[in-house]
Amino acid sequence: MVNKSLALLGATGSIGTSTFAVAAEQNIPIVLASADKNHLLLLKYAKQHNIPSLFFTGIEDPTLQTKLKAENPEHKIYFGETELIKALANENYDIALNAIAGSAGLRYSFAILKHNKYLALANKESLVMGGHLLTKMLSDKPIIPVDSELSALFQAIGKHPANEIQHLHLTASGGIFRDLSLEEFDKITPQQALKNPNWTMGAKVTLDSATMFNKALEVMETHWLFNQPYSKIKAVIHPQSLIHSLVEFIDGSFLAQISNPDMKLPILYALSWPQRVHSQLVQTDLTSLAPLTFREIDPKRYPMFYLGLEVANAGGIYPTVINSAVEAASFLFLQNKIPYLKMFDIVKRALDDQEPISEPDLETIMEINYQTYKKVLQQIK
Repeated sequence: MVNKSLALLGATGSIGTSTFAVAAEQNIPIVLASADKNHLLLLKYAKQHNIPSLFFTGIEDPTLQTKLKAENPEHKIYFGETELIKALANENYDIALNAIAGSAGLRYSFAILKHNKYLALANKESLVMGGHLLTKMLSDKPIIPVDSELSALFQAIGKHPANEIQHLHLTASGGIFRDLSLEEFDKITPQQALKNPNWTMGAKVTLDSATMFNKALEVMETHWLFNQPYSKIKAVIHPQSLIHSLVEFIDGSFLAQISNPDMKLPILYALSWPQRVHSQLVQTDLTSLAPLTFREIDPKRYPMFYLGLEVANAGGIYPTVINSAVEAASFLFLQNKIPYLKMFDIVKRALDDQEPISEPDLETIMEINYQTYKKVLQQIK
C-alpha cells in the first residue's frame, strides 16, 4: 500500500484514468484533482474517490460555474489557473502528479517544486521548455518521471553514479506509420495518425508518436532528468514496446526494464518510490512475449525526430519554439487544414524565424510559446 496523499493534475486524460486505477488498488487518498473542461468525468471520479477539492482550468462560463457548485456541495470547486496554482502552493499533499497535456503544464510544475513537494512528471513540456529552470529548484527531492521510457531509465539507473553510464537508450514503438511506404505519406489522414499500435493515448501524444517528435522530447527530458550530455542519449525503434528503455554501463552491461505496455506500472512506481509495493494491475508472462527486435530511426520517415535533436543541442529558447510550433501544426493537421507532410515545413520555418535567447526565464518562455503558436496559426490563415 502507498502511504502518500496525492494531487492529481490532468485527471480526465489517459494518465489520469490509469492513476485512478492505481489509487483504487493502493488506497491512495487524492486531496485535489484538476481537469480542463470535462466536469462530468471528473465529478464521476471525485465521487468514487472522495476527492474534496476539484479544479477546472478551462471552464469560464459563470452560469456553469454556479451550477456545478450548487449541484455538488460535497466538493470544493474552483475555476481557473490561478486558483489551481494557489492550491498547489498551499494544500497539504505528499506528491503531485502533473499529467496536464502540453505547454500549459509548465507553470504547475513550477508551483509544485516551489512548494518543495515531490513532483511525479508526465508532462513532457515542463522539462523540454523549462528544464534549465526546474532543475535549479530541486533540493533533496528528485523529479520522478512517469513516462514509461523515462521511468525505465530511472529504475535501471538506480543509485549508479553518472560516471558509470556509457549510454542511455530510449525505445520507441515507431508509431502507426513505422511500416507504411514512404510513397503513401502524402495521403496520410488524421484518422490514420490517431492510431497507435501499442499504446492508448490522447490525440496530440498519439500524433507525436507517429512523427516520433515525442522521442525528441524524451531525449530532452532525459538530458535534464539524469544530467547526461546529448552525446550519451540514444533512441531506437522497438516495435513490441516491451523493453521500455535501457541503460548501458561503462563495463558493457545493459540494464533494461521490461513489462507489458501499460501506464499503470510507471505511475505506481512514481507514487510508491523509493519502495516497490505489491500490485496485480500489470502482469507479464515471459513465455507469451513476442520476439524482441530493434531497428534504427529512419530520417526520411521521421524527420521531426532529427529536427528535435538539432533543437536539443541548440538549447535556449529553441525547445520552446519547436514544442509550440508542433502543437500548432498538429492542431492544423488534425483539423484537416494542412497535409501531414506540411507539419515539418511549418515547424522548420518557425525555428528559422526565431532569434536565439540563451537563458530564457519563465515569463519569456511562456510569451514565446504563446507568440509562436499564434504565428503558426496565422500563417495558415
